[in-house]
Amino acid sequence: MSLRKLLNLRNTLAFRLTLWYAGIFTVSSCVAFFLFYTLIAGVIRDRTDQELLGQVNRFSTLLAEEGTEAVENGVVIEAQAAGVKKVFFRLLHLNGQVFSSTNVSYWKDIGIDRTAIEQLLQGRGAVFETIVIPGRKDKVRILYAMLSPAIIVQLGQAMESYSRFLDAFKGIFIATMTFLIIVAAGVGWFMAKRAVSGVEAVTRTAQKISGGSLQERVPVKPRGDEIDQLATTFNHMLDRIQILLTEIKEMSDNIAHDLRSPITRIRGVAEVVLTTGASLVEYEGMAASTIEECDRLLDMINTMLLISKTESGVDKLSREEVDIAGLVRDACELFAPVAEDKRVSLSCHVPGKSLLSGDKRMIQRMLSNILDNAVKYTPSGGRVEVSVSENEKQDIVVSVQDTGAGISKADLPRIFERFYRCDQSRSQAGTGLGLSLARAIARAHGGDITVVSSPNQGSTFTIILPKPTSS
Repeated sequence: MSLRKLLNLRNTLAFRLTLWYAGIFTVSSCVAFFLFYTLIAGVIRDRTDQELLGQVNRFSTLLAEEGTEAVENGVVIEAQAAGVKKVFFRLLHLNGQVFSSTNVSYWKDIGIDRTAIEQLLQGRGAVFETIVIPGRKDKVRILYAMLSPAIIVQLGQAMESYSRFLDAFKGIFIATMTFLIIVAAGVGWFMAKRAVSGVEAVTRTAQKISGGSLQERVPVKPRGDEIDQLATTFNHMLDRIQILLTEIKEMSDNIAHDLRSPITRIRGVAEVVLTTGASLVEYEGMAASTIEECDRLLDMINTMLLISKTESGVDKLSREEVDIAGLVRDACELFAPVAEDKRVSLSCHVPGKSLLSGDKRMIQRMLSNILDNAVKYTPSGGRVEVSVSENEKQDIVVSVQDTGAGISKADLPRIFERFYRCDQSRSQAGTGLGLSLARAIARAHGGDITVVSSPNQGSTFTIILPKPTSS
């Protein structure tokens, strides 16, 4: 592997996770070793202390039964049996002066601890200490104890076996830990690679998408873990982006189509008047026609901006107490003359009062758009029925039912899209933004608009708006 790849590997998440895993494993193992080492050392030291105390008890019994000379002979025999380099004995007066000892030529560097003797004389019991002799590897465990009220014994024992055992334990631990750390690093690398494999899949998909392949999706495994949830969310985001891009393209095409017609008309009128017009009246007619087309364009642009701001939440709706029943009655009264001119029956069934919290001006525009469509696409002799009620969730439901041309199944899912117009609506004036704006207003209030329709049987638009929650 090249140096560059190694440097790049060092910056990967898998490498850092492996280091964390191996580091935590190593620290935990060292702590466990230290605790185990301390426990073993304590057990061995306590066992050595018990052996030393056992020897003191035997000599104390021998002193009581046979006297000082028997004790002096006994310690010599005990030292010779164990080895002069393993144990030594000294018998002391209360002032710390040695009056009898085994062969201590090997132990001449070990003196008498006056502090230990003072503690014995104060009645504190046996005194233990561990001594390290310069130039020697093994430690020495020393015991000071009272054999009788007038005799003190100093007993020392080399901790050779103790040291050998701990050295062997250290060696085994180091070898074992080296092997386990290598294994832990390998296992950590394997686990880290599996853990980040989903992230790498997301990265690869994002790279392909940045190259222009928007149809790519991250493979999702059936495990349902956090990585799969990330992949699912990422795929949903891609789906949403693709839908938005498709809508933007369609909207751009529709805008271009709708802008082309009035601009073409403006140019055509201006060209005709400039080439053939000779009177002031013709120029005034051209100006009036231009203003009319410009007003139509401005209305379309303003409606598009209002839809975008409403859907994105850029413009916060003004919240006030609104009587939806009163607004529906006012809307019906507004469209009654239009319906009468078309000989369409317009009926309104609303309660006395029905309150909700919302933007009065926006709700009025939503109701006007829905009623305008109902009256516009209902033929002479038909009827439009408007009602206000509440559903089981106590939401306000505004229903607008007509007996008009209806909407085909192919067109029904798309009627709320911007600029989308059904075949039967293309003969009518309009931009195809009314229903899109109405739904945007309803959703901005926490509600929605649904439609049920069949060709030649009419349509029913249902507006659902939630009531304010009581505190």
